[in-house]
Amino acid sequence: MGRIIFYEDRNFGGRHYDCSSDCADFSSYLSRCNSCRVESGCWMVYDRTNYMGNQYFLRRGEYSDYSRWGMFDGIRSCRMIPMYRGAYRMRIYERENFGGQMYEVMDDCDSYMDRYRMSDCQSCHVMDGHWLFYEQPHYRGRMWYMRPGEYRSFRDMGYSNMRFMSMRRIMDMC
Repeated sequence: MGRIIFYEDRNFGGRHYDCSSDCADFSSYLSRCNSCRVESGCWMVYDRTNYMGNQYFLRRGEYSDYSRWGMFDGIRSCRMIPMYRGAYRMRIYERENFGGQMYEVMDDCDSYMDRYRMSDCQSCHVMDGHWLFYEQPHYRGRMWYMRPGEYRSFRDMGYSNMRFMSMRRIMDMC
């Protein structure tokens, strides 16, 4: 069971909202959200409602000021990442709708272009585990959370001008 507490102001000030599950829109609880404390669990937080926009992975700890990350509008939604203790497996595809080259991935990959010689990754099927995709090699830049499911088109998901370059399994014991 996860628990995260969101605060309206930086440095844990103002009203707060105690959360223990996914929340698609904070607006009914807080007028804004500029800091949080993760008491337990792993979380993805988003700068737009309905789990859209820039995403950030949070584990247990205090986050007193999101503007340090370049997140000036604050958090608008969050998703709890469930604990997972099994094998990790997904297929990545060069083109949308599972087209082009396909590779099965079962471990972290700091550069899929170097490892698989793929020019692009535009769709994937996550069979097992929870993953973070990054826009730059070596797990840097903006990130996206992928849970088990089929992702036929990253462009249709709102990642039209994004290229994923690395991916990592979420294995934290949060």
